[in-house]
Amino acid sequence: MTPQKNIYFLSDAHLGSLAIPNDRERELHLVHFLDSIKLQAQAVYLLGDVFDFWYEYRHVVPKGHTRLLGKLGELTDMGVEIHFFPGNHDLWCNDYLEKECGLVLHRDLLVAQLDGKVFCMGHGDGLDRNDTSYLLLRRIFHSHFCQRLFSAIHPRWGMAFGLTWAKHSRKKHEKAEGIFLGAEQDGLCNFAQKYLDTHPDINYFLFGHAHVEVDVPLTDTARLIILGDWISQYTYAVWDGQDVEIRHFTKEQTTL
Repeated sequence: MTPQKNIYFLSDAHLGSLAIPNDRERELHLVHFLDSIKLQAQAVYLLGDVFDFWYEYRHVVPKGHTRLLGKLGELTDMGVEIHFFPGNHDLWCNDYLEKECGLVLHRDLLVAQLDGKVFCMGHGDGLDRNDTSYLLLRRIFHSHFCQRLFSAIHPRWGMAFGLTWAKHSRKKHEKAEGIFLGAEQDGLCNFAQKYLDTHPDINYFLFGHAHVEVDVPLTDTARLIILGDWISQYTYAVWDGQDVEIRHFTKEQTTL
């Protein structure tokens, strides 16, 4: 009998950020993690903001991250499913990651049955309907017209602008990161509770975006899990066929 393989979830590495030190070290840490799970994994779900700014021009992609991209390609060549959810920092993906690395892109919230349980997954941005200023900005980011205008800028200036914008955005919001306001006030909790009204079969909600580690029950059969980040917390979730658990990765780990 073939042993049960695990499914892994992580988000928010923000590789390439101008505001976060030790970028190469963090990339190698992520590569080491992926290498350590490759024999135990049936799938890996990357729930957004893996890159701090990712914009694909027709014939140009961002430089760097070659160790990570190579490792992702290695895993998909082995038959491990890698699912990529663009976040609010790396949403400008076309088909490069699919064609070159074998990733499966999900641009919307995904509801999927995994080993008999129902999972609702996404990056998590735009789900707090009370954050009206961000919702307006998100509409601009997702506008095909605005994306075409940005594509007209030479990559030399376009990438510099995007990375600088991402740096200032992080500096502006980093004080609020890592703070969970509680089930009554948290936007992702409120979204999940309302979503359950029309989708009562969901067992697990998994999101990134908030840079906080959360695992709270919503009902007797449903839980909300927010994945923390891969900047200082190095958190991920693993589904072993029975339950979802948040874990912390250290370089000393070789099997999970």
